[in-house]
Order: sequence, then C-alpha cells, then structure tokens
Amino acid sequence: MKNNLLLFCIILLVFTSCADKYKIYQRLYTFKTPDDIPHYNSLNYWAAHPWKWDPSDSIPAPLKNEILDSLADVFFIHPTTFTDKKDEHIANAQIDDAYINAKTDYSSILFQASVFNVSCRVFAPRYRQAHIQNFFSKDSVKSKAAFAIAYADIKSAFEYYLLHYNHGRPIIIAGHSQGALMAEKLLHDYFENKPLEKQLVAAYIIGWPVPKTYFKNLPMCSDSSQTGCICSWRTLRKNYVPSYLKNENGNAWVTNPLSWTMNEDFVSRKMNKGSVLTKFNKVYKRAADAQIQNGLLYTRRPKFPWSFLFFTKNYHVGDINLYYINMRENVKTRIASFMDHE
Repeated sequence: MKNNLLLFCIILLVFTSCADKYKIYQRLYTFKTPDDIPHYNSLNYWAAHPWKWDPSDSIPAPLKNEILDSLADVFFIHPTTFTDKKDEHIANAQIDDAYINAKTDYSSILFQASVFNVSCRVFAPRYRQAHIQNFFSKDSVKSKAAFAIAYADIKSAFEYYLLHYNHGRPIIIAGHSQGALMAEKLLHDYFENKPLEKQLVAAYIIGWPVPKTYFKNLPMCSDSSQTGCICSWRTLRKNYVPSYLKNENGNAWVTNPLSWTMNEDFVSRKMNKGSVLTKFNKVYKRAADAQIQNGLLYTRRPKFPWSFLFFTKNYHVGDINLYYINMRENVKTRIASFMDHE
C-alpha cells in the first residue's frame, strides 16, 4: 500500500503531474469548518450526495444511454487520499483541506463511487481519514487513535444519513482500502444481528481483507444475485504476494468479480465486460481476468493501451476499475433480486 500514490500517478498517463491535476480543482473547495469537525447537515461535508452535482454523477460516454433507476442507496466510504510524505507526522487529515478534498473527489469519487450511479443514490461522506503512514507505524497507540477519529466521523455521517435520508430504503455499504476498513466496522456495528440487516442489499468491502472469523452472521455472497451478503477482493498480478500479506495464509474471504463466486476457478478476461481506467470516458473490454488463490484475487497483466509499460504487480488502486462494468451490472442485479423478495 505504500506504493499506492506512485501507482496512481503512473496509471494516470497524462502530461501533468498528479499534484497539478488536483490543484486545478482545489480552488473549488473554499469552505472552512469553525471547529475542525465535519457537519453532515451541510453538503460541503459530503464528497458525494444526491442533492448536488459531484464526480460520482459522471457516466462514461459508452454508457450514456443506460436507464438510471435509483431504487437503493449506497453509502460509499472513500480510500486513503491523505498520503503526502511530508504530512506523515500528522495523524488525521483536516476536514476542510482543499487539496485533499479535490484529490478525493476527482480520484475515488469519480473512478470508484460512480460505479453505483446507474442504480443508487450515492452518499459518500468526507471524514478525517488517517494518514496512510498509520497502516505501517510502529506506534500502535497513535495509529489506533487516528483510525478511531476516522471511524467516529463515519458513524456520525451514517447516523445522519439514516435519520435524514434513508427512510427505510434498501442500502448498499461499500468502501475501498481505508474506506473498506471503515465499512467493515460499520457493518459489524449497525447491521450484523441488527434491524438494519433487513435493509442490506449487499456490501462491497474492496481492497481490504474480510477475516474469516470477523462476522458471525453476515455471509459472503456465493452467487451474483444473493442479497444481505458481502463481496470482497484485493487484486494482484498472478503469483505475486506483497511482503505485508505473506503471513495471512489465506485467512480472508474473497469474491471473484467476474463470476461472483468464491471458488478458485480461473475466469477468462473474455468475461470482463469492461474496465474504466484513467480515461474515464473510455471502456476497455477484456482488460483483466480473475482467479482466487490463497485469500487474494489474481490477474495476469491487464491489457489496455500502453499496458506493456505497466510494471507494477499490485493493482490495489484498480480493484474496482479493472472490473468496473461487471461490478456496475452486479449492483443492479442484486438490487433487482432484493426488490423481488420484498
């Protein structure tokens, strides 16, 4: 995960630097909180919200003719965008940091949260995310406190959403990386063996492990239409195991996003209906295959223009984007299945 920012810069394949890309949008974020905490009654503190236009509303050009039908809500928690090495001594991001908010909205919210917009109203809170260094710090007390602050904001946002926006609608919980860690906790605290479990269409816990002993009641999804269940995967180049994952020994549930099963059968890239990479308006069909092995999802080197220059073996940043269309269709399938059983 230390290489996430570098990886994201590489796959942008643009002529400006990553920093320049987000500084273009930074001027759009002028709000200042009076007390350093998010206030979810204001749309400023939502990276995505149905009552305003935001990058999650974007639709790749080849999909413009899709019929939008927002029968459910997704509560999406974005990954770590507080990654600058010069800030690693700071535990949590400031909620009104214009650069971080721009970076969040025009990376994760655009390229990840948008996968839900054909079928869902998208709610994605800003939160005082922990700096990426907290995942690697030897100061466990400091790191634990940083993640606690992040989760306190997520809980506050979710409770505000429930009180003011949900009104009994079906819910999808989703997150990537740090956001998936937060989503996992949210499922445990608000859904498992709780009344809200009846409203859960599905959860997508992506880029973070779901330990096999974490949930007692919420099941993993075993097919493409099951509801009230969890999907999870972390994507790597075939045969590659990062050093920080070598001691896991397969102790995590994994979903294959091309077959929506948990078996270890290889699924060809022919089943991949399309990836959405750095050129958001371009869909690359058959970009990546998928196979589960030892608690991880593997693919051969993805195929897209200039991919022969794509040397990284950790596809963490592309967990959603490599399987974008399959995931988009699966969300729709699960919502339809949920509504059929209502």
